[in-house]
Amino acid sequence: NLKKPAIAGLDGNIWAKSADFNLTSEEVKALLASYEDTSKLHSNGLVLDGQKYFYLSGDDRVVRGKQGKGGVHLMKTKQTLLVGVYDEPLTAPEAANIT
Repeated sequence: NLKKPAIAGLDGNIWAKSADFNLTSEEVKALLASYEDTSKLHSNGLVLDGQKYFYLSGDDRVVRGKQGKGGVHLMKTKQTLLVGVYDEPLTAPEAANIT
């Protein structure tokens, strides 16, 4: 299972999230903007729930980040941004399949 999952609209509004995930609308908006210009991710990383993640890779639909032994997998759809924060023993490929 993902440690902290969330679903947000492309307007930044959070539709659903786990109770202990303090993801903000501002963080979602910043993540969505980064899909247009990934250069900011290279220098600043990703911030979710106040935690910074090192940017690993991404394209027009998927963004991946790493922090310690866990990470984050983001999937942008036509209507939503799916967010999945994971930690060991879950691996990045497993998190991608869940997200």
